[in-house]
Amino acid sequence: MADAADIPESTDHPSYPMRRTCPYTLPDGYRQLRERPAMGKVRLPSGRLAWAATRYEDVKAMLGDNRFSSDLRHPGYPVMMDHQVPAPEFSTSLVGMDPPEHTLARRAVANDFTPRSARRLRPRVQEIVDEYIDRLLEGPRPADLIEAFANPVPLLLICELIGVPFADRDFFLRISHTVMNATTPEAGVEGMAELMGYMDKLVTDKEREPTDDVIGRLVVRRGEPGVPDHRDLVAMAFMLLMAGHETPANLIGLGAMMLLDRPDLRKALSDDPSRWPAAVDELLRYFTIAEIANSRVALADVEIGGVRIAAGEGVIGLTVGANRDPERFPDPDTFDLDRGDQRSLAFGYGAHQCLGQHLMRMELEVALSTLFARVPDLRLVDPVEKLRFKEEHVNYGLHALPVTW
Repeated sequence: MADAADIPESTDHPSYPMRRTCPYTLPDGYRQLRERPAMGKVRLPSGRLAWAATRYEDVKAMLGDNRFSSDLRHPGYPVMMDHQVPAPEFSTSLVGMDPPEHTLARRAVANDFTPRSARRLRPRVQEIVDEYIDRLLEGPRPADLIEAFANPVPLLLICELIGVPFADRDFFLRISHTVMNATTPEAGVEGMAELMGYMDKLVTDKEREPTDDVIGRLVVRRGEPGVPDHRDLVAMAFMLLMAGHETPANLIGLGAMMLLDRPDLRKALSDDPSRWPAAVDELLRYFTIAEIANSRVALADVEIGGVRIAAGEGVIGLTVGANRDPERFPDPDTFDLDRGDQRSLAFGYGAHQCLGQHLMRMELEVALSTLFARVPDLRLVDPVEKLRFKEEHVNYGLHALPVTW
């Protein structure tokens, strides 16, 4: 086991995130990092260096070890870009908390995101999906499937869950896109401030007159262990909106693109719709889209990945690469409907495993299965090679997906 200090500093640390030039093939840098005898470092857009765990077992071990902190305020936390250094309010949300505080806060909201809750919400998700497919079919051809379907479906659902008034949903569509896809410090800071200001007003309104939604129910329960105060509830509402919209929207778009590009997969799912849950699991593994969701900072010296990481050093769990690790997933670059119980790290691992994973799986299954059942002649306008991807953003996805039928 090598000490971090014993590993010579290199001037050629690979940059991260790595630009994906093909949606189906990861950059070779992931393989190179994974095949090193010991874990290496990457250089972030902020200029900082961070350790990069790329092997499945290393990422899993790091995410499951409470000696690695999610506290975004820690000076060693691997911030991607300077404008992503969070406001204090955001630092105390679920994503920036550690156990035991995180355990209590997560427990306070967990009932709204259980498998049972996902099953209860399925009929409403079906209604939303059918509504936007109706609009798609009534609209002009060709159409942008991202704008007409992939973006509005999850936005409407998460807004209903947290209690955002219907009239404000166009605002949320615009501002969430700005925050998650900011390419300048100014755009990121301004977008986050605007959205946090709105969330502050939303929570204040619910404190005056509680409503029957995730945020309203937490307001009523204030004072119970783990139930957030005003500031933390604003941060939680922000986090739920961003995670509940951008992630499923990008995955719906990528999943639709691949199925439109792979008639063999479409036929297999059409012939046997019971395979859709397996298809969604494989989609999550294959298109792992989150580039920064699994960043941590070491609170103590920790041995992992063939090195001893010093307290105060930042580490990133590259789940994108871990989910293509051939030691865990045979023939990992093949999309395999029969892969079986894969236990990918698409939703992370450990205390911070994605709270909304059951809802998102259901949402993806209903959206994609209904789309292809109702519009069997849906097809791409342009080949995949001509599509524009979010190659350097927080989440990987498509800018647009022109389709016709």
